Amino acid sequence: MARPTSKTDLIEAANSNFDKLWQLIDSLTEIALKTEFNFSEDASKKEAHWSRDKNLRDVLIHLFEWHKLLLNWVSSNKSGNKTDFLPKPYNWKTYGEMNVAFWKKHQNTSLTDAKELLKNSHKDVLELLQPLSNEELFTKQYYDWTGTTTLGSYCVSATSSHYDWAIKKLKAHLSNLA
Repeated sequence: MARPTSKTDLIEAANSNFDKLWQLIDSLTEIALKTEFNFSEDASKKEAHWSRDKNLRDVLIHLFEWHKLLLNWVSSNKSGNKTDFLPKPYNWKTYGEMNVAFWKKHQNTSLTDAKELLKNSHKDVLELLQPLSNEELFTKQYYDWTGTTTLGSYCVSATSSHYDWAIKKLKAHLSNLA
């Protein structure tokens, strides 16, 4: 599917990839759920997230925390409180450290809770999108706080693109188990 460029496409892609993610999750065996992720033997998997996330809970929490970033950012800026997408002290060069902080924060979160948090935050993101127009979402610099990109681009990144990332990670884990 092409990267969404309209509100309708954004919502459709977000829901479609979210559904695909849950279909995959629901198909996981107990062995797949209980076996820790290990991508150390695959030289192509060099990005930090391949070693950071150890299980399904870690992946779901990552998605949830990025939803929260989006929701808080939009809410703050729309209410007149100029806020960066990434919370201080993080920036686009150090956001990997933020992801590790999210990971650490949730090491005692249960898989059941992680599933519920993500389902609720996905719903909250969709509710955020409802009143927004195509122009608000996909016109560059419609909001000064989106910088040189569109609000919709951030929404795509936090939803359908991120769900696709999670699906690929889970499929790689399943491939390792085969």
